[in-house]
Formats: sequence, C-alpha cells, structure tokens
Amino acid sequence: MPTTDRRTRRTRGLLRDALVSLVLERGYANVTVEDITERADLGRATFYSHYPDKDALLRHVVTELQEDLDERLRPLVPASEVGFTGKPALELFRHARENRDLYLLILRGEGDGRALRQFTDARTDAVRAVFTSRADHHEVTPRIDLGVLARAWVGEQLAVLRWWLETDPAPMSAEEATGMLQNLSLRGRYWANGFEGDPPDPAPTGPESP
Repeated sequence: MPTTDRRTRRTRGLLRDALVSLVLERGYANVTVEDITERADLGRATFYSHYPDKDALLRHVVTELQEDLDERLRPLVPASEVGFTGKPALELFRHARENRDLYLLILRGEGDGRALRQFTDARTDAVRAVFTSRADHHEVTPRIDLGVLARAWVGEQLAVLRWWLETDPAPMSAEEATGMLQNLSLRGRYWANGFEGDPPDPAPTGPESP
C-alpha cells in the first residue's frame, strides 16, 4: 500500500475513533470539530483536508461500517436467496460485537438519527434484494409488500441488537438471540406467544359496515 494511502487510513481511523468515543461520552450535538481533532491529536487543517464537517465524517464512518459488513455477508447471500439460514443475522451480531461502540452510536440515533437512517436504509435494501431473489427462486408470490417485510425484519434485528449490546453482561449468546429472531421470522408471533394451530382471522380494521 502506498505511503499516502497508509497515512490517509491512519488519519481517518484516528478521526473515527475520536468521533465515536466523544459522541458516546457527550452526545453528537455537543461534539465539535475542535473536540475531535484534540482527541485525535491532529490539527484542524488535517481534519478539513479529509472532511468538510463532522456530519461528513459521520457519514463516512457509517459507510465504511456498511461496506465491511457487506463484505462479510456476501458469501452468505447465495444460500439465503434459496432458504432461511439465519446466518446473515448471526454475522450481523458478531460484527456488532466487534464494533460495539460504533454500533451503539448508530443504534442510539446520534446525529439526529441520520446515521441510523443511513444504516437501516442500506440494510433494508440489501434484505429486500434477498427476499426478492428467494421468492423468484421458489416461484411464490409474497403476501406482504417486500419493502415492508424487509424493513420490519431489519427493524426487529436492530431493536434486539441494541438491547443485546447495551446489556452487560450480554443476556444471551449471539447464537441464541439470532435463533429466536429466526424462529420469530419463520413461525410468527402467534407461535412465539405459545399458541398452537392456525391463528384466528384478524379483526377488521376499517369502518364498520352499516
């Protein structure tokens, strides 16, 4: 790797680590570029040679995390497009455990929720693509809009993931948590609540007929 590339990666790594640690300590709104450069032991000019402001730094940090996660999930996609393996959810939890502070920054909605929206939208797009390929492979017609289905699945994962990361010690292993999520996905809340057989027909939600 060229020396300039190594220097850039090192500098951006220092800025990332400074941003994450400061935000978890003070909250995003209370962190300034000067705070970040002081924590990273870098000059303000160095910061501005890489990013125009702290929002750009945050976007870049989240994008890098997404790209790293995508790289780890890529080998699992072909099997997931055919069946329900549960492996992508488990890999997400493992990735979050290795990058705990950054995930907490995102999942807590720091930065007016921009980082969370960026991460959620990217995961939803990826999951929807998998759901679409799976439906095509099995020649089935989804009963629920796949955009809604993908967003609900991602939302469930991220809600449980935040709870799992914030609880010390962890309430269960990553395998146990994602196994429960997979069972919920495959069998539904009716089964998860302990009921047997087919669920009753849903009550009407529209206005009553006269």
